[in-house]
Amino acid sequence: MTTPPATEVSDASELRHQLVEQLRADDHIRTAAVERAFRTVPRHAFAPEVTLQAAYADDTVPTRHAPDGRVISSISAPWLQADMLEAARIQPGHHVLEIGSGGYNAALIAELAGPTGHVTTLDIDPAVTERATRFLAETGYDGVRVVTADAEHLLASLVPNGGFDAIVVTVDTWDLPWIGALAEGGRLVAPLRLHGYHWAIGFTKVKGALLSDEPLIVCGFVAMQGDGAWSANRRAVPGTGVHLSWEDGTPLPVDQLAPALAREPTVIRTNITVGGQEPFDLLTLYLAGVLPGFCRLEVDPDGDNGVLNPPPEHWPAATIVRGASLARLAHERISDGDDGKGRYEFVVHGYGNQGHLAAQEVAEQVAYWQRNHRGARCPLITARQAAGRASADTDHEPHVFAKKHTRITVDWPIVSGRAGSRSTG
Repeated sequence: MTTPPATEVSDASELRHQLVEQLRADDHIRTAAVERAFRTVPRHAFAPEVTLQAAYADDTVPTRHAPDGRVISSISAPWLQADMLEAARIQPGHHVLEIGSGGYNAALIAELAGPTGHVTTLDIDPAVTERATRFLAETGYDGVRVVTADAEHLLASLVPNGGFDAIVVTVDTWDLPWIGALAEGGRLVAPLRLHGYHWAIGFTKVKGALLSDEPLIVCGFVAMQGDGAWSANRRAVPGTGVHLSWEDGTPLPVDQLAPALAREPTVIRTNITVGGQEPFDLLTLYLAGVLPGFCRLEVDPDGDNGVLNPPPEHWPAATIVRGASLARLAHERISDGDDGKGRYEFVVHGYGNQGHLAAQEVAEQVAYWQRNHRGARCPLITARQAAGRASADTDHEPHVFAKKHTRITVDWPIVSGRAGSRSTG
């Protein structure tokens, strides 16, 4: 390895410590062990293609692209890496598996596991693992085991006796096929997709099941590749530029929806508002679990879909299909808000002959969430190994997501002072 100039080493060290101070101030770094790891590992050494300032910015660093330009490997944003490593609770001597490689995060894990620990980082892309191997060796972390494999089929020979103490997943995953590889009492942290919504979730394995006990973190990672890749199950409504996706659940017919989308919708106002900078991801997760026929609606930017006003701009809209009708959640700006960033009211648009009924159904669930769950503790996620693949005609179970390997349930705590602890809507 070529020794960098002393000024570059000094600049990198200063930027690294500035980043750590920012992460501490923003409460992403909360323990001395994670702080020490971030102060020690030279992030820029794993991102030689970018400037020092870019390497130590609190942002992702793309490292590999597909032929169509999509990012297929990256160094995650430091704030998210810190949050996930805090959630993983890695201790000296732990056996740790990282799924989705790159090198830098594996080096952080190696610092946490210490000289008596064992770290394995795995990726399906040989170009990614070659890069990780090279940079880990150059930075003195050549004790990390780098494996090229499909994580969907984890080799038994990689799993230590009793299982890994922690598994950290750094790619978007639709399922959690690694429960059997985790030790009882071990931690699994993964960005899990539930109907296309992405949440980094910290789990503990208790009696063979994964139980969440950390706040859910809205996030985004590069997509899982190989046999574990997720499918959006996207369907196009003919002649409208509208697309509906059933990433969880059974896709419904969409051809009959074209006439509904040619007519002005019924609009139901909810009188429930949200600030311009206030997240409402928990509402959409709630709707995804409670409403049968839930899907997400996207619009071609150049399509002829004038009745979708306003069209979903940044994220696909929460939607339900009812025969030849559908309803979707939207919001309208009603004021500038106290902070000048806007105040918005949730509204529901219904399309088709029965669109008003579908819209009313969605609006009632928005109101239920407002009364019972908004402001309550974070929902609790449980993942259990599936007994078998759910059939396509399985009746809808509220807040249950049937995956290939697991059955995910979401428990919604009630706002303090109200009776009950679980809601089915």
